[in-house]
Amino acid sequence: MKIKFIGAAREVTGSKHLITLESGKKILLDCGMFQGKGMETDASNRKLGFDPKEIDHIILTHAHIDHSGLIPYLYKLGFRGSVICSNATRDLCSIMLADSGHIQELDVKWYNKKMIKKGLEPIDPIYTTEDAKMSMELFIGVAYNRKFYIDNQVKVKFTNNGHLLGAGTALLEITENGKTTKLAYTGDIGRQSSKILKTPSSFAQCDLLITESTYGNRLHPHIANAEEELLKVVNRTCVEKKGKLIIPSFAIGRTQDIVFTLNNFFNAGLLPKIQIFVDSPLAVNATSIFRMHTECFNPEVLKVLEHDKDPFGFNSLHYITSTADSKKLNSYKKPCIIISASGMMEAGRIKHHLANNISNPQNTILVVGYCAPRTLGARLVNGEKEVSIFGTKYGVNAEIARIEAYSGHGDYEEMITFLKCQDPKAIQKVFLVHGDYETQQFYKGQLENAGFANIEIPEPMSEVEIPTIP
Repeated sequence: MKIKFIGAAREVTGSKHLITLESGKKILLDCGMFQGKGMETDASNRKLGFDPKEIDHIILTHAHIDHSGLIPYLYKLGFRGSVICSNATRDLCSIMLADSGHIQELDVKWYNKKMIKKGLEPIDPIYTTEDAKMSMELFIGVAYNRKFYIDNQVKVKFTNNGHLLGAGTALLEITENGKTTKLAYTGDIGRQSSKILKTPSSFAQCDLLITESTYGNRLHPHIANAEEELLKVVNRTCVEKKGKLIIPSFAIGRTQDIVFTLNNFFNAGLLPKIQIFVDSPLAVNATSIFRMHTECFNPEVLKVLEHDKDPFGFNSLHYITSTADSKKLNSYKKPCIIISASGMMEAGRIKHHLANNISNPQNTILVVGYCAPRTLGARLVNGEKEVSIFGTKYGVNAEIARIEAYSGHGDYEEMITFLKCQDPKAIQKVFLVHGDYETQQFYKGQLENAGFANIEIPEPMSEVEIPTIP
């Protein structure tokens, strides 16, 4: 068996790890898109490092685009194998991949206008909305904790890892030459305490471990502190300053966490009498999928469901899908909360809300997630006093607040707690992926302190041969 680390090797995006068996069978662990600003990662996404037609199966840990986003591209290039994932991941991908295809079309349309002006040839989008929809025919949904027999050589089982609705650690049992190797791929690891999702579950002992390291050098504040801080920001902005609270948020996961928290405030009589708008068609559709998958919910949410049939909806909460209704918020003068995508503020309706509200000192921009360097979100967090939005300069007079505890990634203590279900001495090799190299080096030391050994940080496009385990 060989493992080739194609994406998310010493970086935090583009997860793709290719397993090639002695029989020639090829299994891709995740098929993520390299994400960045606009078209800057387009070339990286088009250079796959393998022939899509040769891939037999994709094992997909969760629906985030940096793990699933190139599946339609592989389909476009001739991949006709199976995509095996949890049921909730399949459902989320049905909306997320189509949305990603739409973004590819818009980005290329904007890019081609520039190319034509320069007398250069236009390009086609890496894939379209239609490609994304067609690729869904390859998806096979599997329940958590059910062993799925791909064939007589490979079996896979997903166990909840708490990162996103449907996210799971994939445990593969691979039989070659009469010997079985158990390979665990964690995907992204969630928090030990989530507002909505179950605590990450243990998984069976593995021989090989591929695991993430995104926050391998940091510790998160406790989620209870985040709730207190959110309520303070709401009152400070909407009651004391009588302004608007703008929350840039990822449409899937983070938005539902915030809405659920606000729902609890509403039920407890703590929420001011203001209107709340979720302005993101993707978030609206995703929330409908969340409602379908109560098997992923933690006991707290299930308890809320006993007396509240919809933990993602209350009287003063409005979900907005149409462009016309979104534009109406520009002229809405009363204090309110607007939650809109994207979380890093690089695309989507949030940019319009920022343009209309960022220069008013009565308002607050609340950052609730990670913002990659050079993104608009990162520039605001770093204190820039003037930013460009749609080519126009705006003074940053609104308050910029930040709550970090809403992260969907576990910190290094939470990840190690999750991995303690394993006997480190029984693991032949540990591979750290999905993290910046300096972060991975720190995390490697923490894992070694916890008893793990034989830890490798693979370079991009490096390939490792795994001898058959006796």
